[in-house]
Amino acid sequence: MGSAALADAIKSIRDWSLNEGRAALTSPSSIAELFGSLVFNDRVQEARLPKTAYKVLRATITKGEALDQTTADAVAGALKDWAVEHGATHYTHWFQPLTGITAEKHDSFLWPTPEGKALVEFSGKELIKGEPDASSFPSGGMRSTFEARGYTAWDPTSPPFLHVDGNSVTLVIPTAFVSWTGEALDKKTPLLRSMEALSRQAVRVLKLFGSTSERVTTTCGPEQEYFLIDRNFYFARPDLINAGRTLFGAKPPKGQEMEDQYFGSIPERVLACMADTETELYKIGVPVKTRHNEVAPSQYEIAPVFENANVAADHQLMTMEMLKRIAPKYGLECLLHEKPFAGVNGSGKHNNWSMSDEFGNNLLSPGATPHDNMQFLVFCAAVLRAVDTWQGLLRASIASAGNDHRLGANEAPPAILSIFLGDQLSDIFEQLEKGGAKSTKQGGLLDVGVSSLPKLPRDAGDRNRTSPFAFTGNKFEFRAVSSGQNIGWPNMVLNVAAAEALQSIADELEAAVAKGEELNKAVAKLLTKIAKQHKRIVFNGNGYSKEWEKEAAKRGLLNLKNTVDALPEIIKPAVVKVMEKHKVLNGRELHARYEIYLEAYNKTINVEGQLMVLIANRYILPAALEYQKQIGQSVTAVRSAGATSVQGKKLLAKYTKLVDRLKVQADALDVLLAHSGTAADKHAKYMRDKVVPAMNKLREVGDEIEVLTPHGLWPLPTYREMLFVK
Repeated sequence: MGSAALADAIKSIRDWSLNEGRAALTSPSSIAELFGSLVFNDRVQEARLPKTAYKVLRATITKGEALDQTTADAVAGALKDWAVEHGATHYTHWFQPLTGITAEKHDSFLWPTPEGKALVEFSGKELIKGEPDASSFPSGGMRSTFEARGYTAWDPTSPPFLHVDGNSVTLVIPTAFVSWTGEALDKKTPLLRSMEALSRQAVRVLKLFGSTSERVTTTCGPEQEYFLIDRNFYFARPDLINAGRTLFGAKPPKGQEMEDQYFGSIPERVLACMADTETELYKIGVPVKTRHNEVAPSQYEIAPVFENANVAADHQLMTMEMLKRIAPKYGLECLLHEKPFAGVNGSGKHNNWSMSDEFGNNLLSPGATPHDNMQFLVFCAAVLRAVDTWQGLLRASIASAGNDHRLGANEAPPAILSIFLGDQLSDIFEQLEKGGAKSTKQGGLLDVGVSSLPKLPRDAGDRNRTSPFAFTGNKFEFRAVSSGQNIGWPNMVLNVAAAEALQSIADELEAAVAKGEELNKAVAKLLTKIAKQHKRIVFNGNGYSKEWEKEAAKRGLLNLKNTVDALPEIIKPAVVKVMEKHKVLNGRELHARYEIYLEAYNKTINVEGQLMVLIANRYILPAALEYQKQIGQSVTAVRSAGATSVQGKKLLAKYTKLVDRLKVQADALDVLLAHSGTAADKHAKYMRDKVVPAMNKLREVGDEIEVLTPHGLWPLPTYREMLFVK
């Protein structure tokens, strides 16, 4: 498609999509009415369920009590009636297999009768359990291919909702997914188990401080970064379609160096897409709060309000699916890859994590005088111990081929795990190390120097965007999580690490109190010990600097620079022991995940390598040979006219060398990709050490050719177009 025709197509789609966006916009008063309108939430449950059934269901959700069959049937009947009234014809058990995406199988509510008619029915049994074929989902060797049975189990803590798409309305029931043997085949089951484990240990600590809370919930608010580009460009890039990122692409004259994208004015078509996405998310109860331009051109962010970590994980998956589903209505494509474009910032998913008791008290809120808040300091110290002790496992929880392109670059946290505490908390823990807990550091008021502007309350510490794990006022932000992953896995790991730390704290304090020691004195001793033992994990400086890498090595912190180095942490004996101890994952389940994630890495690199060979041979090479021919014809024509084309001859020689190099590198990569027959871990090292460098060499020469080739001949949309055409 020529430039003029492409411009006309983009304008036509933009005009149409903007009209669609305006139609989708709702007034502020209607947003409150829309929120949760397609969710079988507490309000609907109370209105539609018998009082006894409602009471039992609430106890299941809030206290983890078992659900009996009678209540399940009552819930199923009310749920079916509500869904059918909204136009639903089918229901699905929505689950999270180890593929990294969601899965669903739709079943109709209709049941035929002997008279040739049909009834609309839905039982408690159908609500509680489904039986999808488990043989085609990754199991990491836990199951043989012929062992097909798997079960989906309703998760009452995450409310059902309606998926409306065109003329289809489907009741979506969030579920766990397990094998016939009861082993977890998904990411929800371990997350739920880890939340139970953390709750058990956190409650023990709270009781020491006089709390009557019987349950602690981990809370989460994941920020989602993503790119939006025009869909015409997307369909013209086989690498974006099949790999989610550009495997070739020369640096444009302008990237993000002007720093004019971040928090800038949101383009009209993009804003319309955002508004429509938010409206649909409101309907299914996702509490999205923030939207803005991110740092890279055509990069954006959406962020929700804090929720129960399990529900937040479900809502995060819904958000990703909704972004992908709504964007095409506006002629756009949503890219969730960690690094879709080289040379500009990649995308992450800042995972804001905290703990809350059943009364809604945030256990990581320091209050006005954190040095006097012993309970807060204990929970904060537990996080320090958790991250320091299990830094390798936490690093492995965010490892992927995509995140390897992002971590450690000057845009994302480094691969070295450390904690940023800020000035005030760091000062407090330094004092604790010396046996006290006082700090003179306060936020105070910030005078901006303009008389008409108010004095602003200032936080006691600055923020640090280079830190992979930062305290941000009343929560910790795990900033190294990648944009395309399910947050269930890193949150599960964080929960288990915190549960183990809290258990050791509870054991020590309970033993001290049992011996007659005053609680405050026991806590002071414990905090001093933790401050000394785990101070190496605290770093408030520039995580991007080479100096920090050297300092981290001196401290004994791990620097697992890539996925192949990080994944073995999952199956270390200490990890298996702690996971089994807290009944979250057994040894087989952990080894299965190790095998699955290794296989995913190998397959990702293989797909990308095959794509690069294809693009080099079928897109770049034909265009390059055509331009090479044109240069040669030009040089010959000049010579025939009796002149000498010195620059033409130089260009022809340079371009010919590049074309030859392209073919040599493509063929070399093709040969390397034929490697097979080794164990998955050895194959992963081969892919990292041989294939990835060969891919980089091929890209380098391809990008050099792009810079020299006329725009009219170049077969792929360029960075200059994809990143800046709105």
